[in-house]
Amino acid sequence: MTDFETAQRCAAEMWKGDMASRSLGIEVEVTGLGAAIATMQVREDMLNGVGVCHGGMLFTLADTACAFACNSYNRVTLSASGKIHFLRSAMLGDMLTATAVEDYRGERRGFYTVKITNQQVEAVALFRGRVVSRDEPVVESET
Repeated sequence: MTDFETAQRCAAEMWKGDMASRSLGIEVEVTGLGAAIATMQVREDMLNGVGVCHGGMLFTLADTACAFACNSYNRVTLSASGKIHFLRSAMLGDMLTATAVEDYRGERRGFYTVKITNQQVEAVALFRGRVVSRDEPVVESET
């Protein structure tokens, strides 16, 4: 089994239990080791009091992409911190794409950048996440 196939197994295992992302209609694809794409369409129940997508929804989308990217190495890895910069409002019906890339990966720590764009490929938000790995696998190795 290749490293990428293991990464896909990790994503499938994580997806089984990720009720939060699933309830928001988020879809995720691991695109390589340390990389993932998450998509979400802005629904009416995701709008804040002034009619734009709630910032917490954008943070969740970015955090989901980051989680699938950093767990692709088959080490249980959790967010230690995250910061988001909102660049443009996301509106009802917008299809958002969060692209996570690895900036640095050490033995137990890593940094990831996630760019969220809308269907016009306009930047909506930039997220920077710091992650910490545990010394345990996401999935058991196949023999």
